[in-house]
Amino acid sequence: MQAYGITRYKQPLTLLDVPEPVVGPGDVLVDVGAAGLNHLDEKIRAGEFKAILPATMPLVLGHDVAGTVLRVGAQVTGFAPGDRVYARAATAGTLAERIAVAASDLAHVPASLTTAQAAGLPLVALTAWQALVERGGVGPGSTVLVHAGAGAVGSLAVQLAKHLGAHVAATASGAGVAHVRDLGADVVVDYRSQDFAAELSGYDLVLDTVGGDTLARSFGVLRPGGKVVGIVGPPDPAFARAAGLNPVLRLVITALSGGVRRKAARLGVGYEFLYMRASGEQLAAISALVESGTLRPLRVQEHAFDRAPEALAALAAGQVRGKAVVSRV
Repeated sequence: MQAYGITRYKQPLTLLDVPEPVVGPGDVLVDVGAAGLNHLDEKIRAGEFKAILPATMPLVLGHDVAGTVLRVGAQVTGFAPGDRVYARAATAGTLAERIAVAASDLAHVPASLTTAQAAGLPLVALTAWQALVERGGVGPGSTVLVHAGAGAVGSLAVQLAKHLGAHVAATASGAGVAHVRDLGADVVVDYRSQDFAAELSGYDLVLDTVGGDTLARSFGVLRPGGKVVGIVGPPDPAFARAAGLNPVLRLVITALSGGVRRKAARLGVGYEFLYMRASGEQLAAISALVESGTLRPLRVQEHAFDRAPEALAALAAGQVRGKAVVSRV
């Protein structure tokens, strides 16, 4: 079977011959129609996580998949050959002809979506869901600031927060200002001409997709007891525990986020790092919101399977608007 991956860190994405997937009793074998690319894939290729989450080589990249069920394991219910499904696979490997995915990670593709559109959704949509619903407890009357509201995670988070009944502010620039407003944001801060930290205050939750100085200044817009959920900032001790890291790495992680957590504590607010996880149950809930028109699908930039290396390079260079998807159909 052919797949795209790496045999060592920092190597360009390479076409590999790899064994056929092993289908366990709780797995579903999926014929990959399209695989979404994420910055996570580029960071793994570049070795940014090798110290805390080392990979076994060769490593097939890709986390998002949409395709057709070929076969199901003996314990699988709810899926059958021929079903259109999509997922954020728990482990990398979607840039391949076929992949075995745990049935608990899968959901049926919304009928209104193309295979490419579906492949662009799982990781970013689950990130928005877990930040707002699980970590943030967002509901009617909540106040939420979403950074980079025109980005893939941001645009879904703005729509989801509005659906949950929140008052939503978002940062954006250029054409993104009108786009985020069209998605439903109540307040849009153009970060090129306005300082969000001066414009906003008393918020319950900030979803930070930027990190660095933006993360540091986000604490100032929160009410006492509010929190920042970050997806690019320093990982925190809770992440280290959940990932099962050894005691030495846990100490390293604790030190990495120490400054950020101490600053948050001085201001009476909180900071949590989110490393999203696969969930078919949550993806099914997201599917229902797509079908009802509550969530608009992302614009996708489709590439042929044999152009996967160029597609990932374009994503890394910031040349992709919307979602980059590698398609086999």
